[in-house]
Amino acid sequence: MTKNLPSGRRRQTRGLPRGRALDPAALADLDTLLGDSPNAPDLLIEHLHRLQDHFGHLSTRHLRALAHRMRLPMAAVFETATFYAHFDIVDDGETPPPAVTIRVCDSLSCQLAGAGQLKSALEAGHDAGQVRVINAPCMGRCHEAPVVEVGHRHLGNTSVAAVEAVLKAGDLSPEAIDWQRLAAYRADGGFALLADLREGRVTVDQLAATLEAAGLRGLGGAGFPTFRKWGFVRAEPAPRYMVINADEGEPGTIKDRYYLERSPHQFLEGALISAAVVDATAIYIYLRDEYPGLHHVLHEAIAELEEAGLAAPGYIVLRRGAGAYICGEESALIESLEGKPGKPRHRPPFVAQRGLFDRPTLVNNVETVYWIPEIHRRGADWFASQGRHGRKGLRSFSVSGRVNKPGVHLAPAGITLAELVEEYCGGMLDGHQLMAYLPGGASGGILPASLADVPLDFDTLQPHGCFIGSAAVMVVSDQDDLRGVLTNLMAFFADESCGQCTPCRVGTEKMLGMLEQDEWDAGALRQLSQVMMDASICGLGQAAPNPVLGVLNHFTERLAAQGIRVVQEDAR
Repeated sequence: MTKNLPSGRRRQTRGLPRGRALDPAALADLDTLLGDSPNAPDLLIEHLHRLQDHFGHLSTRHLRALAHRMRLPMAAVFETATFYAHFDIVDDGETPPPAVTIRVCDSLSCQLAGAGQLKSALEAGHDAGQVRVINAPCMGRCHEAPVVEVGHRHLGNTSVAAVEAVLKAGDLSPEAIDWQRLAAYRADGGFALLADLREGRVTVDQLAATLEAAGLRGLGGAGFPTFRKWGFVRAEPAPRYMVINADEGEPGTIKDRYYLERSPHQFLEGALISAAVVDATAIYIYLRDEYPGLHHVLHEAIAELEEAGLAAPGYIVLRRGAGAYICGEESALIESLEGKPGKPRHRPPFVAQRGLFDRPTLVNNVETVYWIPEIHRRGADWFASQGRHGRKGLRSFSVSGRVNKPGVHLAPAGITLAELVEEYCGGMLDGHQLMAYLPGGASGGILPASLADVPLDFDTLQPHGCFIGSAAVMVVSDQDDLRGVLTNLMAFFADESCGQCTPCRVGTEKMLGMLEQDEWDAGALRQLSQVMMDASICGLGQAAPNPVLGVLNHFTERLAAQGIRVVQEDAR
């Protein structure tokens, strides 16, 4: 069919596909690479990873072929591919990126450890056409700052010489991980609780009562009581799903990787127990792409479970993130699992009602389910009796920054920063005095040394404008540039905003620009902060102003000493 145009020309309107033509060679590449893999829409990101891993980038010709194969609009494929930081899109005719990419972590812990200077030195030492050197957000190794990823190999406490040695050796595969195998875990009593639950020796109500008595709460940040979340999901109609959030992207957070690398089967038992409680159809584990070595570990650990008959083949599904901090938010994570850009959903309904594939979904953090078998084995009193200063339980503190012994420290809930640093972290580094600390990562706010005696736990920090979140404690000293700390945190939020809502998308960029000035309008900063907290869809925009407000509340004299004039609202 044709249509007459004003000029008298005739334009074809049907019969030919619109857009660029499908490349048969690209489709053949895809068929060879993917074989008989299913083409369900939720596998889009997995297929993009296969392409990226094989070719080193995503060409638009292969994206068109993938859209054709999966029967998806090209716009949907392109939108998803461009949303995630770990996918490199190369248009037809453009030069692909170099074969080797060096990613230098630019999180706060790494910045304090000299990552900026390290990146400059690496850039100066390499031809950009041969080796690409780029910034990257937190890689979950904050205790080893500065951290660099060469190919898929991570180097901690690193230097130019160490990077060059890896490049010369040519082994850019993930580092090996020594983990506890299934036989060893079962020899220590592992999977006994799962068997008892499945065979009726332990009931769901009994187990829920144990967790209630222990006080186990969600350890990904929100702190919602675990037994209560079980009840909400169980009350919804089947089929139900379970999702494990293993996308710990909060700068300073390293605890989930710590536990997964040491005892993946304890985590998997906890996940299977939780799934059995809510009668989940399947378990989906969403593991951040910054942990390539752990992808191998979990694939092998899941295979061990299937071979031993502890999990049906395909019941536990492992999926890769693709570099998006926002996917730590549970509804954004579910969007990503469904093969879409990880943008948070409006609520209600909550994911416990309509989550993965529009079905009721239990979402738990890695560490939350990790503790379930051990709490049952040792008893609720063992866990609950561990706290200090009137608090109950244990907390895994991810400590980084200016301390002698950074890392994951299992300590009593309610311990103070001063106690944590002295008793577990070997004190402050020589020549450094505590100036400030972030009790809950980049979004948890910032407190001065004068408040180092506040108990660190859920509900104890809110009166000070902070929260513990995932217990990522970042320690800042008197040797550090306070504005540099704030601009690092705000640049992270601005870069990681999904862009869905204006208060977050525009607010983070606007606030970053204001912080880069030598004169700060405190009233304008507070007003913008309030708009972001009140109107942003999810926690990213709502929490991004927390460190700024903390500095305005506690550090104006320090800012003045660094040459920054803070104009208070009543002084204008």
